[in-house]
Amino acid sequence: MNKAYMLKTRPRIPGASYPARGGVPEAAAGGWEVRPGGMFVQKRSKDSRNHVPNIKVIVKYGSSHHEIILSSQASFGELKKMVGGATGLHPQDQRLIFKDKERDSRAFLDVAGVKDGSKILLIEDELSKERRLVESRINATMEKASNDIAAIRFEVDKLAKQVTSIELEINGGKRVEDIILLNMIESLMIQLIKLDAISADGDVKLQRRTQVKRVQKYIEILDVLKVRNPSICKVQSQQQRKIYKGQLLPSFQEQRKQGNFTNNNNKGQLKWETF
Repeated sequence: MNKAYMLKTRPRIPGASYPARGGVPEAAAGGWEVRPGGMFVQKRSKDSRNHVPNIKVIVKYGSSHHEIILSSQASFGELKKMVGGATGLHPQDQRLIFKDKERDSRAFLDVAGVKDGSKILLIEDELSKERRLVESRINATMEKASNDIAAIRFEVDKLAKQVTSIELEINGGKRVEDIILLNMIESLMIQLIKLDAISADGDVKLQRRTQVKRVQKYIEILDVLKVRNPSICKVQSQQQRKIYKGQLLPSFQEQRKQGNFTNNNNKGQLKWETF
């Protein structure tokens, strides 16, 4: 029988690695993984990490020392979270120095050579802290702006209902007091001034622009209604005047026919001529 065929069909021993294409062990495609630096190690899994022993590392921060117990296969990012609980430093503001080299948060302790009792230096990153504080202030400003816009939107919704009600009354031929229209316009202008005072970016800026357009639309509607409202009042006044004249007061010619009016000039001339 062919020797190559015998090697091909020979049963394989569990746990042993056999050569494959490219010189990479076949086990690397299954239960192995590539670590930083090109090392082949056993794959990490939740089940396997339960059997990994914990180690104690000593983190020096200023004049204080903190003992942290964690998995030997944990990352430096996980260590930063635990150190943050002990020191109060945000993980993004931490710089961990091991063997005179700053370690990335994604790097693993065992790969870097961290063992039980290893000492790690902690330094506060001032630039990261300042940058994070600036971002925090910006986020707080945006949140406040969003809340202010939400409050204005609530007020505009109430004013919008009143504008719709007034529009229906005027379109139906009813008279609306001018002071009501003026007060409505003034209230909307106040909301417009509040919106103009809000500084916003991104989505919050879009929200502000939407409310500005809404307020401007309702102000334009009220301006049109303010112009139409006096014309309705004038028509009503003319109709009332006609009814009043027709029912209560006779015309000037009718009163002259009834002898209610006399010519004062003629009356005076008659008296003078008589004299």
